[in-house]
Amino acid sequence: MDAMQLLLVLAMFGVGAAVAVSAASVDLTIVVPAFNEEERLPVLLNDIHEYVSARRADEPKFSFELIIMDDGSRDKTSEVALEFARMHGIKEIRVVRHVINRGKGGAVTQGVLSARGAYIIFCDADGATRFSDIDPLWQKARASERQGLAIAIGSRNNQALSGTVVQRSHVRAFLQWGFHTYVTILGVRGVRDTQCGFKLFSRGAARLVFPNMHVERFIFDIEILLLARYQSIPVVEVPVNWHEVAGSKMSIVRDSVQMALDLLAVRLNYLLGYWKINTH
Repeated sequence: MDAMQLLLVLAMFGVGAAVAVSAASVDLTIVVPAFNEEERLPVLLNDIHEYVSARRADEPKFSFELIIMDDGSRDKTSEVALEFARMHGIKEIRVVRHVINRGKGGAVTQGVLSARGAYIIFCDADGATRFSDIDPLWQKARASERQGLAIAIGSRNNQALSGTVVQRSHVRAFLQWGFHTYVTILGVRGVRDTQCGFKLFSRGAARLVFPNMHVERFIFDIEILLLARYQSIPVVEVPVNWHEVAGSKMSIVRDSVQMALDLLAVRLNYLLGYWKINTH
């Protein structure tokens, strides 16, 4: 299948750690965690394809890779991704498939660790965030970069100031507010939206953060921010256009309670020194 690759990866094993040991060979790696996303994934893939095509029209030397992390899907997520790539002539794709579901955090971590990009972004498979919003993230990351370290995270909470569009249910908005308050109490301050699934990393920042990750479920975003803070990595928050998409795998009540418990556990593990940070 030319440069297209379908890699079957056992759930308890990694797919390599290129980001930790090698130099970048492309400008951008796009990591998409996906679980049973055969219906929603094509919208995002089309968005990415349009962005990359326009970018290459302006910058012919722009290079990228797309990593779809199929996290134990029971549908045709992998096949849909590869068929889209075939139909649109996208050869810069890797589809990595976990045999069993590890969780969004586990899928993102494995994807980032195998990335070859100078910058690495992960984005949710539902296409809730407009992919072209990567440009302001990239600009802010480069402006804030120190010694090759920068993280830019999408935010759904600044639309009143920025003109961006955010559409979410009242229940989701209330839970977002409550979770933000809880996160602030437990020590993650200065970030208004920790959970937006649109985050960009310089290669240097990814090298320091992702080899240290422990959490594989929804709360992994918080661990990313904690690891960034502990290692003095600049983090900037950038408004993005976002809309709620039907078909979420998350149970609002059950998963919100689990996230609260997981967050407390993460904070205690770092505070008590059970989890160490390797900076090499």
